[in-house]
Amino acid sequence: MGKTVEHGDNRKLDNLDKDIKIDENWYYVIIQNPETSSEQYVGFSNEKTSEKFIPVFKTKENAQACFTLMPKDIFNVTYGIQAVIEEDLLSVAKENGHKIYLLDEKGTILDYLN
Repeated sequence: MGKTVEHGDNRKLDNLDKDIKIDENWYYVIIQNPETSSEQYVGFSNEKTSEKFIPVFKTKENAQACFTLMPKDIFNVTYGIQAVIEEDLLSVAKENGHKIYLLDEKGTILDYLN
């Protein structure tokens, strides 16, 4: 069933939900230096393969739990957790030569997104 939305000029938009795509995937990612000019996704390197990757999570709780296990520089860097749409993650990863791993709260790889 469509929705009707009234705007300030009394226009009505019928069937608004037909135009909105809700099938986009969101993931939680750990951000280094959030809300600064040096903000970036936290990434890691596999020492054995030299492969670079960005860990992502399906829930904020999983990201918080895994973050406690990750190596980090808590004296010089601030961290935050942010929801990011999959398309943006894939774009940044491609630009920077990173893989994206979906992890659980213990750091186990559940899936590869690219």
